[in-house]
Amino acid sequence: MAKVGITDTILRDAHQSQAATRMRFSQMEPAFEKLDKVGYFSLECWGGATFDSCLRFLNEDPWERLRKLRKGLPNTKLQMLLRGQNLLGYKHYADDVVDFFVKKTVENGCDIIRCFDALNDLRNMETAVKATKKYGGTAEVAMSYTISPVHTEDYFVKLAADIAKMGADIICIKDMANLLLPYKAYSLIKRLKAETNLPIVLHTHDTTGTGAMTLLKAVEAGVDVIDTALSALGNGTSQPTTESMVATLQGTEYDTGLDLKLLSELAGYFRGVADELTKEGWRDPARVLATDANTLIYQVPGGMLSNLIGQLKQANAMDKYYDVLAEVPRVRKDFGYPPLVTPTSQIVGTQAVMNVLAGERYKMVTKESKALLRGEYGRLPAPVNEEVRKKCIGDDKVITHRPADDIPPELDKYREEIRDYYQQEEDVLSYALFPQVAIKYFQYRQAKQLGVDSTMLNKEEKTMPV
Repeated sequence: MAKVGITDTILRDAHQSQAATRMRFSQMEPAFEKLDKVGYFSLECWGGATFDSCLRFLNEDPWERLRKLRKGLPNTKLQMLLRGQNLLGYKHYADDVVDFFVKKTVENGCDIIRCFDALNDLRNMETAVKATKKYGGTAEVAMSYTISPVHTEDYFVKLAADIAKMGADIICIKDMANLLLPYKAYSLIKRLKAETNLPIVLHTHDTTGTGAMTLLKAVEAGVDVIDTALSALGNGTSQPTTESMVATLQGTEYDTGLDLKLLSELAGYFRGVADELTKEGWRDPARVLATDANTLIYQVPGGMLSNLIGQLKQANAMDKYYDVLAEVPRVRKDFGYPPLVTPTSQIVGTQAVMNVLAGERYKMVTKESKALLRGEYGRLPAPVNEEVRKKCIGDDKVITHRPADDIPPELDKYREEIRDYYQQEEDVLSYALFPQVAIKYFQYRQAKQLGVDSTMLNKEEKTMPV
């Protein structure tokens, strides 16, 4: 019987989507023995926002978390999400930083690196993919799925062919806003299976209420692996539930072979974790489990929507909410139809808010919008509105080459800057991605190791009271 693989996101995207990435390692660890027995294709457990959250909010070393995950889950492939040349940050890094990051990621126990670029500019993924293969990891290259006049089925089929040529081991359709509808998924995956020899993975959410239907049609079309989340943190802004999909496919030619009883026990454990996250104020069940079909109209992912609402509340301008929603697709068109995923979702969303609040389009322009229009994030999918570009950046030069070509090697500089806090090679990477946050964490770690109150640190002299 043909089997469909399951990648469970309970340790990464599920709590990133529903609980602001606040699940602590101590909340994960008790489930390891059972998780390791399931027989998943993989467990997504690192990358995305987990790295930032570990350092910024949880006082955890993300590298130590990865090592502990590897030790606790010896029989399961571990998977992460990487933003190509952005790594896990919000800007492009030099090639030496990207290469070293991938090297340490594989060394510390990650098996599969799912790599994507917000613009689907493959040049921004080349270094990460090459490094993944060089250091013995599995390179899963993702297409950021979206809808626009240029993002047709033909576009994604061609993109998949180009991904295969660049040496990917697996192709992923990354549907971050739950825009891929069931019959569209069936058609696209049928063509991908016919035109490439690589395994196909589908990642979606259930924000619009169509996620499980989309996964089912994908399975019927021949998809090899689907992303799901244990029911405790599944559905809504997260992925469709693991148990439901496993039960649906049971006894069919697509049977996953997974044990529903074991999955139920795991879901029961994580329900307790979900309750803790709710009590702590990180998870709002009414919000994260609500179906929002507006996404299908405005193509605004849930996380982006939250940011827009936050910006409007801060400006005391919630009455402009629907004006902003209507402005988002106009800005997106002006900017060459970038998919709305980090960081382009934030760039387009913020610019839409500014256009509405200023009462004049592009009267005020963010530095990120200017950088996007200059080509500093990579090649835009479609031609931009040249009038808008002229208004925003004047006669500034627009680059057409790979943006990272302009970034000189950075590793040695970062090593020098953190020599007072350096304890492991990975510290250089933590600092490179989140300088201020990492230093704060290093100070906390140092104080904890010395058994003193970190608030008593003399930051200038780097001393503690005796």
